[in-house]
Amino acid sequence: MKKFLLGSLAVFLVCSTLNFVIHGVLLQSTYQQTPQLLRGEQDAQQHFPFMLLSFLVFSLAFVWIYARGVESRPWIGQGLRYGLAAWLIVSVTRYLTYFAIQPWPGSVVAMQIGLELVMMLLLGILVATFYRKPA
Repeated sequence: MKKFLLGSLAVFLVCSTLNFVIHGVLLQSTYQQTPQLLRGEQDAQQHFPFMLLSFLVFSLAFVWIYARGVESRPWIGQGLRYGLAAWLIVSVTRYLTYFAIQPWPGSVVAMQIGLELVMMLLLGILVATFYRKPA
């Protein structure tokens, strides 16, 4: 349980930070080109607790699923494979769905998907470090 809670906390902190860097810094100017698709600043601030809740739920589920499927194989490969699988399930499907139902430019969707690939691979490696078997 301790490993699960520490891993979840670490994933939550890194996930929150990387999401801020990706969406609040790197893509911010791109998002400003389509303000009609996003909440206004004040409205976004009022909904911020829901974003944190989303990151918390994601982190708990991300670590829980990894812990159930960890194998006696090299930990870094497992982490990368898990990050890739999570990216396909979470990020790729989410942004393709958004693209299908909202008028997001294809270039924005491609940047979201690409940047979140890096994030998910890093999160996969992070969770794998908590569950690696001592040599």
